[in-house]
Parts: sequence; C-alpha cells; structure tokens
Amino acid sequence: MSEHGQDESKPAPAPQRGGSDRRSLPLLNFLPNLITLLGLCAGLTALRGALDEQFQIAAALIVLAAVLDGLDGLVARKLNAASPFGAELDSLSDFVCFGVAPGVLIYQAFLAEGAPGLGWLFVLLFILCACLRLARFNVSRDAPPPPGRAHFVGVPAPAGAMLCLLPLFLLLAGGPDLSGLALPVALYVGAVGLLMVSRLPTLSPKSLRIPRDRALWLLLGVAVFAGLAVMRPWALLVAADLGYLLLLGRDAWRHRKRLA
Repeated sequence: MSEHGQDESKPAPAPQRGGSDRRSLPLLNFLPNLITLLGLCAGLTALRGALDEQFQIAAALIVLAAVLDGLDGLVARKLNAASPFGAELDSLSDFVCFGVAPGVLIYQAFLAEGAPGLGWLFVLLFILCACLRLARFNVSRDAPPPPGRAHFVGVPAPAGAMLCLLPLFLLLAGGPDLSGLALPVALYVGAVGLLMVSRLPTLSPKSLRIPRDRALWLLLGVAVFAGLAVMRPWALLVAADLGYLLLLGRDAWRHRKRLA
C-alpha cells in the first residue's frame, strides 16, 4: 500500500512483540510485478537497440517482453496475487513494450531514410492506437465479458506489436529487405494500429478447446514449435504473423456477415 494512504497525524502502530507485522506480504506476491518489470526492462532496452541500429537484438527483446507479459498474468492467477497496482503496472509496461518500442524499431529500420516525415506520422498513429487500446481495456476490465465465445475486441497490444514487426521478421528470416518500400511499410504499420482499436472480434486463447483424443498431437505440436523457436525463430515468427493475419481475415468476414 502506498505510504500516502496513511494518516500522517497519527504515528504508525508498532508491531506487537512475538507477532508478525500484519502489513507484510509473502515474497511470492511480488513475483508477478517483478516479471512485469523485467518485461519493461526488455522493452526499454529494445528502444536503445533500435536507436543503436541493433535491430535483431531489439526485435528479440520485444519478443521476450511478449513472453514475459503472458507469464506475469499466469503467475498472478496461479498465486492469487492479482492486484490493481499490478494491473496498472502491466498496462504501462505494455504501452512501452508493444507500442513505443516496436514503432520506433520499425521507423529506424525501414522508414527513417525512405519516408522520415510520412513514416513517422504512421508510426505515431500506431503508438497512439496502442495507447487507446490499452486505455479501453483498462476501463472495461471489470465489465461483463462480451456475449458468445470468449474473444478479444480488436487486436491485443502484444499481437499488434508482433504484426507491426512483420517486415523486420521477414528481413531477419532471410526474406526481402523492404527498406525501398517505405510507404507501403508505413501504411501497413498504420493499418495494424487501427486493427488494435477496431471493434473486430479476435481470437482469445480462453476460447480454445482441445479434444482429449487429440491431446497427444498438441504435445507433439508444442515440441515441434519449441524446436523451430530454437532453430529458425524468425521464420517461425513470420509464419505465426501470416497465420494470425489469415485468422483476422476470417474473423472480419464472419463479423461482416453477422452485421449484414
């Protein structure tokens, strides 16, 4: 609890002898916030890497921040250590790691020379959309879930960051260098930002169900995924981004048919 929440006109009660201070908390309760801070450090260091043109290191740190972002929420739920402070800290970390860092990285890698003015405009659009996305999530955190199967509204910030980095993933995987296509890259980054603040229903892991008779195939798939993550991480990220874009196209088509 913040010290400003105490009444300074009265001295703080001293802990009783032989007993523990009731204001103390188990060390494990701080673990989710420590993981969040590690993710924030990864995002801030990715910013430094982008400015130093160490693009591969910066991209790897943003991917690490995304892994830690998923881990801190899981640990908080398992330890029953979720708190309003942790939720706000996580949101601030997400803005840096999945809004500012990927935007600056793509600008430095592809837009700074080919389209410095227009490119920065679309990067700003992406970063502002990430901010608005997180703000909308914060105010609706306690709202009832949307009807139907569990889903997100718009593209989540970590997924948006991974989509934003697709041009860099392609380059690192040995694909084409899109530096000469600064305008298309800028338009793509802006489109990803708009997807984050859209009302499009998108896939949520909570909606996934695996039949018992296919659990073995899931485990084998995870093993193959882990092997590719070690041997060909950038190609795997390209494939994951392209697959997610296909899912977004399917969701957009279904959503349009529902509204028609």
